[in-house]
Amino acid sequence: MKKEIDAKHIATVCAALMSSDAKSAVKYLDDKTIVRATWHNKPMSRNRSETMVVTIGAPNYRERATIARYKRDYHNPWVMMEDVFFKQWPKKAK
Repeated sequence: MKKEIDAKHIATVCAALMSSDAKSAVKYLDDKTIVRATWHNKPMSRNRSETMVVTIGAPNYRERATIARYKRDYHNPWVMMEDVFFKQWPKKAK
């Protein structure tokens, strides 16, 4: 059975991504559930529309490592679950 997710978590992640210049934003709900919003393409001023992908479900391997690191360092995973984490766009090679 799927877990019920409150719509405010989705709105929080989407609003945080739209107000930053990051590629994706992740909110950890618990050890096994995340909400992630990712831009489909890099937003530009000349684009007429933008596409954002919202993923709800289990964390990937990097996110599981982040959860384990926070549990190990802080001994309280709720410290991590209050914030939205960002992943930046890669830098262009010169």
